[in-house]
Amino acid sequence: MNTHANLLAAENSLLIVVDLQPRLSAAMPGPDAELMTVNAGKLAEAAGLLNIPVLVTEQYPKGLGPTAAPVVEKLPETAQVFEKTGFSCCAAKGFTQALQDSRRKQIILVGQETHVCVLQTALELLHEGYQVHVVMDAVCSRKTEHKHYALQRMQHQGAIITNYESVLFEWLRDSTHPHFKHLSGFLR
Repeated sequence: MNTHANLLAAENSLLIVVDLQPRLSAAMPGPDAELMTVNAGKLAEAAGLLNIPVLVTEQYPKGLGPTAAPVVEKLPETAQVFEKTGFSCCAAKGFTQALQDSRRKQIILVGQETHVCVLQTALELLHEGYQVHVVMDAVCSRKTEHKHYALQRMQHQGAIITNYESVLFEWLRDSTHPHFKHLSGFLR
């Protein structure tokens, strides 16, 4: 069966977790940061079950610390972590090569801040010909309006704005998928 090119396919997807570090999250609105962390963790766990590569970036970890423990616990063992000081993930040493080596073209972005690191990463990936899906309920910014306008800007540039449930169901595609029962538990 032919399918729409903008539907995610597990075999062509790659999840990027952008700077999901507690010291950064502390500056975000509490409920937004919590929702982002929970949903990013669900997607990381699903990616592990479905053999979807995961790349993680950490913005200046010496000062901002490592990725949040609730997300790290959900990451597959094969997840690769990249330190960076540039705002775009593409600035991290080795990141672009890891992305190319994956041979995946559908990129799912989660993390913070939407209007800085997520935005710059999305725009650079779009420029390189990737299909970029930004998970609106797994990203956040210190100010709600910054997130809103960043999502709008990315969408105008060709990014697909989605939510974590859509990502999960597109990865599964069918209720007979062997991991459907487990992953559908994430929706409760």
